[in-house]
Amino acid sequence: MRKLLVLSTLILASFTTAVSAAQVNVYSARKEALIKPLLDQFTADTGIQVRLLTGSGDALLARLTSEGENTPADLFLTVDAGNLYRASEAGAFQPLGSADALAAVPEQWQGADGEWVALSLRARPIFYAPDRVDPSQLSGYGDLADPRWDNEVCIRSSDNIYNQSLVAALIEHWGVEKTETWANGLVENFARSPVGGDRDQIKAVAAGVCDLAVANTYYLGLMEGSDNVQERTAAEQVAIFWPNQDSFGTHVNVSGIGLTKYAKNVEPARQLVEFLLSEEAQQWYAKTNNEYPAVPGVQWSERLQNWGEFKMDKLPMKHLGENNTEAVKLMNRAGWR
Repeated sequence: MRKLLVLSTLILASFTTAVSAAQVNVYSARKEALIKPLLDQFTADTGIQVRLLTGSGDALLARLTSEGENTPADLFLTVDAGNLYRASEAGAFQPLGSADALAAVPEQWQGADGEWVALSLRARPIFYAPDRVDPSQLSGYGDLADPRWDNEVCIRSSDNIYNQSLVAALIEHWGVEKTETWANGLVENFARSPVGGDRDQIKAVAAGVCDLAVANTYYLGLMEGSDNVQERTAAEQVAIFWPNQDSFGTHVNVSGIGLTKYAKNVEPARQLVEFLLSEEAQQWYAKTNNEYPAVPGVQWSERLQNWGEFKMDKLPMKHLGENNTEAVKLMNRAGWR
């Protein structure tokens, strides 16, 4: 009996050590403040430790690729479907293999063969100056190329993946010829040469540099909640126009996560992805990042609700990656620098 008790104790101790030693290694292109609180909560709930490495998406993908079988990364989290497509093409992922995670998110916001799944959605609408623009003059992205808005459009450069993905989506909807005609008209309407990030385009509208701008909505959210008075003031001077509500809807993109090809901690990694798609995590993520939940039915934050409901483009994300090369060539031909 004494031997059995000793053996049972040793087995229990071994099991406890194995559980406490369970961990997941995450390479994340999202800033630490936008993901770590959720990872800490996951650890508190499960006892599974999460090791986080943050950096630029391109740098992390290059590292993941060069490490090959020796990579410690179990999960790769990055922004924009174009970047997720590149990671998939580079052989960075294996099928996620979580039926719960894949069932939670609509198929158009997943990678091929379930290699990655969206964690949040980001909309890229048109921003306008309500004191100078009547929104009834607008209908969709096509308006950005209308001569009516000559010298009145601000947008960041063509090397930005968000713009490349927008153009890739338009190619899928309109075809190359129509999209190139649109891009030519857009460039003709530039109020200035593309400069800065999305917040700079919103600030330019507020400052009267241009009447229209294209940016992701979460940047407006960051400005609305900023400690910087000038940013908050600029945010108050613009309004959102949701393009193409009578056709394919407003362009949306994703942040997403995938199981790496050489993941060593597969089951804990799947548990983490499922946790990130839970209602609680989705609500926190949306409120903190000012992005939209990837899981249908999760309540939007108050700020997102204040911006209003809109029809989202439900184009499968794969097209943003597949059309990226053509989009870049088209933008270059149009003189979009």
